[in-house]
Amino acid sequence: MSILKPKRFWKEAKVAEVEGGFRVELDGRPVKTPAKTEVILPTKALGEAIAAEWDAQIEDVDPTKMPFTRMANSALDKVATQHDEVAEMLAEYGGTDLLCYRATSPAELIDRQAAAWDPLLDWAFDEMGTRLVTGAGVMHVAQDQAALAVFSDRVKAMDNFRLAAFHDLVGISGSLVLAFAAALNRQEIEVVWDLSRIDETWQEEQWGVDDEATEQAAIKKTEFLHAKKFYDLC
Repeated sequence: MSILKPKRFWKEAKVAEVEGGFRVELDGRPVKTPAKTEVILPTKALGEAIAAEWDAQIEDVDPTKMPFTRMANSALDKVATQHDEVAEMLAEYGGTDLLCYRATSPAELIDRQAAAWDPLLDWAFDEMGTRLVTGAGVMHVAQDQAALAVFSDRVKAMDNFRLAAFHDLVGISGSLVLAFAAALNRQEIEVVWDLSRIDETWQEEQWGVDDEATEQAAIKKTEFLHAKKFYDLC
C-alpha cells in the first residue's frame, strides 16, 4: 500500500524576521511542525537552509529529503518539551564514552587507539577542566561524578536547536568527547568521524570490507555531517 505524499501548494519559500528569530514562510504562511508549532529559528542562515529544502520540493513533499526541516521539528516538538531530560541523557554518555574503553590486544590496535584518543581526552581536560579515565576491555569504567557534572552543565547550557544537533553527534559517535570536539571545532568534522571509527577501520583492515556494514556506515556518516552543519547554522 503506497502512502500518499502531500503536494506542493506554494510558489515561494522565504525567510522573514519575526519576534524571537526567523520564520520560514510559504507564500507568506508560516511553516509549522507536525505538532503545529510555528517554526521560529535562531538564525537567518538556518532559516535559509530550511527554505531551500521547501523550494527543492517539485511536486510531492518528501520529508526524507528535508533533513534541516526534520531536525528543526525535533528541536521544537521534542527537545523543547523535555530539554533537561534530553541533556541529561546525552551527558550520561560521559560515563560510557567510546574513548574510555580500550582494546586489550593486539598491540597495534592499542597503540592506534591511544594515539588517536588520548589527545582528545587531554583537550577535553584543557577545555572543560575535567578528565575521563580509561580502562581496558568491556568492564565498566567508573568516572568521577564531579567530572560528569561538568559535562552535564555544558550540555544543559545548549539551546533547543543546538541540543537537537548535539543529540545526533553524541548518539552516532558514541562519544560525548567526540561530540564536543565536533561542535567546538577541535578538529575537522571528517576527522572526528574517522576517530569514531577506529575499531571498525581496524576490523576492515584485518578481515576485509563488509558491504552491508559499509552501507550503514555511509548513512551514519551523512547524518553525522548533517548534524554538524545544523549545529553550525544555529
